[in-house]
Formats: sequence, structure tokens, C-alpha cells
Amino acid sequence: MTLRLHNNLTRRVEDFEPLGPVPTMYVCGPTVYNYVHIGNARGPVVFGVLAALLRRRYGGLRYARNITDVDDKINAAARERGVPISAITDRYAAAYREDMAGLGVTGEFAPDIEPAATDHIAHIIAMIEQLIAGGHAYAAEGHVLFSVASFPDYGKLSRRDPDEMLAGARVDVAPYKRDPGDFVLWKPSTPDLPGWDSPWGIGRPGWHIECSAMAAAHLGETIDIHAGGVDLQFPHHENEVAQSECA
Repeated sequence: MTLRLHNNLTRRVEDFEPLGPVPTMYVCGPTVYNYVHIGNARGPVVFGVLAALLRRRYGGLRYARNITDVDDKINAAARERGVPISAITDRYAAAYREDMAGLGVTGEFAPDIEPAATDHIAHIIAMIEQLIAGGHAYAAEGHVLFSVASFPDYGKLSRRDPDEMLAGARVDVAPYKRDPGDFVLWKPSTPDLPGWDSPWGIGRPGWHIECSAMAAAHLGETIDIHAGGVDLQFPHHENEVAQSECA
């Protein structure tokens, strides 16, 4: 029997044929600044079942589910408690793993790889440099932004018009943006915030570029399945599509 899955890009149920002998799957994991809620658990449970099915059907799977361990919410929690961000992320990543194990997301239901954003800063910077070189991103006032106008297919996943997409992104239109919809790939860090050396100064990655870089680093430039909550379709998954295809 052919395996058929719903494809959010085409809005159709389609036959699933992996690109290679072993399928690849990436699932957006939690931002670890607090305990996860039941909605955060739905993805690991549902896609854990899919992972088990793929492993049984194809004899293997490369499955990555990330940990977002650098984020403004994490920074705020660390500042409030007067601790380094690792004290927050280590605690809540451990709690997340314990909760997922309690829900049975272990063994063939669990990811093979659990990449953390802070371990992939070099990959993130390299991908941003690719985007700048290709004319899809630009540096401005210590920031690097993705140029939405450079990617004609922007919006193809969420199927939103530009005004709706801008409202959904909940962005403040900064003066250094060429277009209001352009989104941040890299942002500067003040001394009280975590930061890494980069060609654009001490800073930290934007949320969206983290997943694109981690997926490419562990699963390759093109993968079979990218999964996550429907609430992430815009802007997160839409921005991942744009970054990854342009890079």
C-alpha cells in the first residue's frame, strides 16, 4: 500500500516517495524558557507516530527535532532571575525531555538528532553569508535582514497577501528595513545579552534562520518532510522556505 500524506504546500493528500533510500524529517522543537504546554507536546507525539511508521516501512529514518536555546524570551527569563541563559535552557530542555518520555515519545518515536541552536552558530553565519552573496539578504546597522522582494514565491506556503503577512508577522517597521516585510536573520547584542562574533559584529541569530541552518547541517540541502505546528506556518515555516530555497 502506498503511503499518502497531506502536503501543506499543495493542500493535497499525495503519495509519499522519499528522495533517497532513507527518508529525512525535521520537526520544529520547543523554545526552552519555561515548561512546555500540551500544544507543544502534540507535535512530538503525532510526528513520533509518523517517525515510527517511516522507520518500519523504509528500514530507517533521519529525524531531527531541534531545541531553540537562544531567543528573546530566554534572555528575558535569564535577566529576571539573574542567571546565564544556559541555566534556563538546560533546566527546561531537561524538563521537556522528561515530559516527552512520559508521553511515550521514546525509542522509534523519538528523534535521532536533537540539535541546539547555540551549537550551530557557524552554520547559521555561513547560511546568512550565502544569502547576502546571492542578493537575498542585506546588512544594515548591525542587523542582517532577508529581502522578501528577492524571492517571488514568498507567501506560497501560507497563501497570504502581503498586507496580511505583515500583520501576521507582528513586526515593528524599523528604519533600516528596505521593505516592511523583511525579517531579521542576525541582530546585534548589547553586553548584557548573549552574543557571538560575526562579520556584522557581536550578535545573535534570528529565530527563523536557526531551523533552516540546523536542518541543512544534519539532513542535507533538501529534505523529505518538514513538520511542526500549524501555528508556525506563518511566519516561521514561510520564512524557512524562503531562506532555504534562496540559500
